[in-house]
Amino acid sequence: MRFPFWISRAFIGVVLGFPVVGLVCFAAGLRVNTTRSIPVGIYRLTDDPVGKGEYVIFCPPQSPLFDEARERGYISAGFCPGNYGYMMKRVLATGNDRIVSTDEGLRINGGLLLSSKPLKTDKAGRMMPRYSFNYYRLGKSELLLMSDVSATSFDGRYFGPVDAGQVRGVIKPLVIF
Repeated sequence: MRFPFWISRAFIGVVLGFPVVGLVCFAAGLRVNTTRSIPVGIYRLTDDPVGKGEYVIFCPPQSPLFDEARERGYISAGFCPGNYGYMMKRVLATGNDRIVSTDEGLRINGGLLLSSKPLKTDKAGRMMPRYSFNYYRLGKSELLLMSDVSATSFDGRYFGPVDAGQVRGVIKPLVIF
């Protein structure tokens, strides 16, 4: 069956138009989060300072732990060094905050973080890494990047503190689904 010329042309326009629209949105600072680490939605990249409670987008540091996380599908491949994809998390602790690992979860300055109980295994039954915070005081440029909405997120309880230099920017929600 042969389609009329205008249908073929419209189809090609749509197929080619999506990447162009995507690039324009990316250049305008829009980012889409499809994971459950922070609320699913569309975010705008800002120049706001990084602080407690802010959502951030960051490049994971190159390490064997993040290589394995990419291989297991916890993080995607992408444009960050090490071929890692950007990650989006919430800043839940900053310099001088004291963190303690317990079987219940992470405690920041004595208070238990909700949804921070570490998983022993992932959905495939593989052992999860676990970063041991033993009365750890974050350094001046260190951040604890976590999910405060998902108990299954691959976050700071598994990979530890992240240097603020890894953060590419603060992101603000525009539309949350």
